[in-house]
Amino acid sequence: MSGISIETASETDLDGMLRLLQLLFAIEKDFHFDEAGGRRGLLMLLEQTDALLLVAKSAERVIGMCSAQLNISTAAGGYSLLVEDLVVSREQRGRGVAKRLLESVGRWAAARDVLRFQLVADRENGAALAFYKKRGWQLSNLLVLYNHPETQTTGEV
Repeated sequence: MSGISIETASETDLDGMLRLLQLLFAIEKDFHFDEAGGRRGLLMLLEQTDALLLVAKSAERVIGMCSAQLNISTAAGGYSLLVEDLVVSREQRGRGVAKRLLESVGRWAAARDVLRFQLVADRENGAALAFYKKRGWQLSNLLVLYNHPETQTTGEV
C-alpha cells in the first residue's frame, strides 16, 4: 500500500470524487448519478464541521473516498456517525484502501466521542456487504425509508 495516502478532501479533489460517485451510483437502484447535485453535496460536506470527507490518492489521483456525518442518537445517548459514499476505483479494490479509509473515519469519530456507527448499503452489493461483515458491521432489523419534500402529503395524524 505504499504510495497511497488518505487525506481530508479539498475542492481540487471534486472531479475525482465525482467519478467515484458515478461508479457507486451505477450499482445502486435507489439513486442515479447527477453530477451537479453530487458537486453541490460534496461542496456542502467540505463546509461542515460535523462532517468528514476523505480521499485516498495514488500519484495525486483520487482512487477512493468516504464521507461521514455526525448525528445525535437518542438510542445511544450521544453521537452516532453516518458513513456514506465509501467507494474505491475498480482497479484499486482489494488493496486495503477502503479499510484504511474506514480506519481514518474511526479515528476522527473517536476524537468526537462517537458511540455508534451506521451506514446504508445496497442489499444486492454482496462484495460491500461481505467487506462490512468482515469488519464487524451487523445487519439491522431497521429498514431505510426515504422520501422527497415535494411528495409529502399533509394529512392528519
